Amino acid sequence: MSQRLYAAVVAGALFVALAVAAFTLPVPYVVYSPGVTVDVLGERDGKEIIQVSGHPSYRDDGELRMTTVYVTRPGRGVGLVDAVEAWISDEKAVYPYDSVYAPDETEEDSRRESAVQMVSSQDAAIANALRELGIDTTPVIEVLDVSEGLPAEGKLEVRDVLVRIGDTEVTSPQSVVDAVDAAPAGKPLTFEVMRDGKPTTVEITPATVDGDKRIGIVPGRGYDFPFDVSVGIPDSIGGPSAGLMFSLAIYDTLTPGSLTGGADVAGTGTINAAGEVGPIGGIQQKIVSARDAGAELFLVPADNCAEALGAPHGDMRLVKASTMPGALDSVQAWVADHDASLPACTADTAGAAG
Repeated sequence: MSQRLYAAVVAGALFVALAVAAFTLPVPYVVYSPGVTVDVLGERDGKEIIQVSGHPSYRDDGELRMTTVYVTRPGRGVGLVDAVEAWISDEKAVYPYDSVYAPDETEEDSRRESAVQMVSSQDAAIANALRELGIDTTPVIEVLDVSEGLPAEGKLEVRDVLVRIGDTEVTSPQSVVDAVDAAPAGKPLTFEVMRDGKPTTVEITPATVDGDKRIGIVPGRGYDFPFDVSVGIPDSIGGPSAGLMFSLAIYDTLTPGSLTGGADVAGTGTINAAGEVGPIGGIQQKIVSARDAGAELFLVPADNCAEALGAPHGDMRLVKASTMPGALDSVQAWVADHDASLPACTADTAGAAG
């Protein structure tokens, strides 16, 4: 073999190797794709998703759909071909990895954060729906998550209301941290909680992890409701972005008649204690999911309006939602007249208050 031919063979082999690497090795990006939609007024495993005990509830026609997005998991990255395909697509999106995840974030970190956000989101949704009905709720500090393998596992449960730790009355999430930090090493702490409306006492001995005392819970703000409302969403769905749709569906369940007039309404948006609707990620992909599911109206958080205008939404009407009461008014007005003037996501209103 001549030297020139040998060089050509080597160069060709290197080119093939580089090409294979470019197409198979992950690149530092995250892909957002349209996910599933869930009719919160529907059923899961033969049971209604929204369960109410201790108050009249009503089941009528119509759908209120929460929307989801598939996101590349932390630590995984995507192949170059997948990233390019998503970049070209008008139904997917590509973002730099570090704009979505922290450098050392793991799948377990992401799962736990999503689970905590889901609990907080559902509680805020219930509180807002009840406020619209003139029903009072009482703020409390509750357990939002329990970590596997730490002392609280099997002793405390998600949504336990934290009343007292030792001699310390629980008044804030920080008071829980302070009480655990102040505990004598190796000594059990007495936790007084309310579980399903009944007082319960458990003893937990904090463990030392990375120099800090921990029992393995995430405490956060919640509510004491005058009756039981639960939202049975699959554990695989997390995050806070369904808060608005939860709140509307709970309101619909607690009132006679169909809020949607028998139609299919979808949407997204976080919700806080004041009923304000916050922005979410993947708005364009969620709009595509709702369009494909047959929704006729889509509620868009005000701060997502500019991005939502670029989504291929077909005949589905986009309506700006700034607050839960405002979104409720929009749905009711649309049911009465599908051509009614509603807060719209337009170039001159995107992101504005309304």
